[in-house]
Amino acid sequence: MSDLLNAEEVKAQIEAGVPGSHVTVIPNGSPSGQHSLLLDNEHAFAVASFLRDHPALRLDYCSLVTGVDWLDTETTEKIRVKKVVDGVETEAEETRKTKVPGYLEAVYHLFSIEKKHGPVILRMRTANRTGQTQLPSLTPVWRSCEFQEREAFDLYGIVFVGHPDLRRILMWDGFADFPMRKDYHPPADGVPVAEVHA
Repeated sequence: MSDLLNAEEVKAQIEAGVPGSHVTVIPNGSPSGQHSLLLDNEHAFAVASFLRDHPALRLDYCSLVTGVDWLDTETTEKIRVKKVVDGVETEAEETRKTKVPGYLEAVYHLFSIEKKHGPVILRMRTANRTGQTQLPSLTPVWRSCEFQEREAFDLYGIVFVGHPDLRRILMWDGFADFPMRKDYHPPADGVPVAEVHA
């Protein structure tokens, strides 16, 4: 099952088959060349159903769901500004820094058992890493997503709306952090975890 589906062609089929959907091809410059498709969250469930049911695609199996944590970044740009110095207008160059908020990402690897092709890689992104970490669950489309979405919830804090049983799967119920996030700090040796995360 090694036939790669062309990401641009799949994007075109999605946008024709799911009105209003927006798909962006995310290029992958590695030797695998497995480009991925970034979905808009509003249409993600409809797109997933379309990919599963489309007679030419029949992406009937999700082999992998994982999370990715993208930290806040800062962009720097040089801009020309006009200033008045001692009554004389001059032009100067200033550096402007802009903070770009981070986000969490869920990544799905899809295959067709029936057609023997794949993978098609889907991505969905949260609005940020703090208060808006919701994404639609794709478990109702691919049952194999259930435990893997729970793992992404447990380790990254992605809240999958519509998941049939969203609860921790690796960490205990009282654990109040997300150990796969890039800014996670484990407790010091000898310090009870309940005290650190209480």
